[in-house]
Amino acid sequence: MVVNCPTCGKDVTWDENSPFRPFCSKRCQLIDLGEWASGDRAIPAEEESPSEPDDYE
Repeated sequence: MVVNCPTCGKDVTWDENSPFRPFCSKRCQLIDLGEWASGDRAIPAEEESPSEPDDYE
């Protein structure tokens, strides 16, 4: 199976001969990691509504 590198778009063969899959290289893998670490990428989440206060009486 062939997929596109999420960073640069190059074709990547999805098998054991592609150690950085889904990325084409260590460089693209580190670029992606840096984007997640800096907050440039994030998984959107819904805000939770505030819960009712607990009564401990």
